[in-house]
Amino acid sequence: MKVISNSVSMQKLMFQTKLSKKSIGFVPTMGALHEGHLSLIRKARKENDIVVVSIFVNPTQFGPKEDLKKYPRPWKQDKKLCEFLHVDYIFKPEAKRFYEEPYLTYVNVEKITNILCGKSRPTHFRGVTTVVTKLFNIVQPNNAYFGQKDYQQSLVIRTMVRNLNMPVRIKVMPIIREKDGLALSSRNQYLSEEERSRALSLYQTLLYGKKLYLEGLTNPKSLRLRMYRFLQRSIDKKKDKIDYLEIRDALTLEIAKEHHAKIVIAMAVFIGKTRLIDNILLG
Repeated sequence: MKVISNSVSMQKLMFQTKLSKKSIGFVPTMGALHEGHLSLIRKARKENDIVVVSIFVNPTQFGPKEDLKKYPRPWKQDKKLCEFLHVDYIFKPEAKRFYEEPYLTYVNVEKITNILCGKSRPTHFRGVTTVVTKLFNIVQPNNAYFGQKDYQQSLVIRTMVRNLNMPVRIKVMPIIREKDGLALSSRNQYLSEEERSRALSLYQTLLYGKKLYLEGLTNPKSLRLRMYRFLQRSIDKKKDKIDYLEIRDALTLEIAKEHHAKIVIAMAVFIGKTRLIDNILLG
């Protein structure tokens, strides 16, 4: 396994790999790897000749009051995990070189980035689409792997790839959870024992919504109201805050109507100061 930090060197190496007719599987991450990331790497290893993992805490997707400085960066552990899973290359660029000043170019997907997470994090998806575009141009993957936990992000990236005719397949893998149902996230380590217990309310609310839906409550407004009240009862109103709980069309993220073929129920909740997201697909 090789660790490469220079963008030009990485791009040249990947170009040579493509010339040799080898397929490239790419897993973009911000490090602090957990089993969710590892499931993506295993899938990439199974389906491709060469596997590349990027580890880059991308500053452009963090807001001014968000956790960029304290975001976990366990580099030695991440490197060992990649070696264990037989990753071929880790691409680990430095932010100052990756976004050389003056940096003036950004990629923006309209409409579906202004809702859900985009509503409370206005510049977040512009940062995501810009960094992913740069990474795709450098790594030149055949296949790129993302997790369903960031459902809106995966849909934004799929839209960008389709609209800009990027020659890469986007593969979205299922959410990986702890035994008690908590969706794996690098931010889970911020939670105290008490907060982690309250964080289970996200998945419990999704399961409650799924139960109601399968029992015949398919009206999105009624379903959302029942779920919202359930979630409110499950958290500490003095310490926690619901950012959103929405029921959307799974393909367009438009507000779901009754009898939609496929819906996504998505939520974001601050448990203490830690913002967690989760979702479930139905229909």
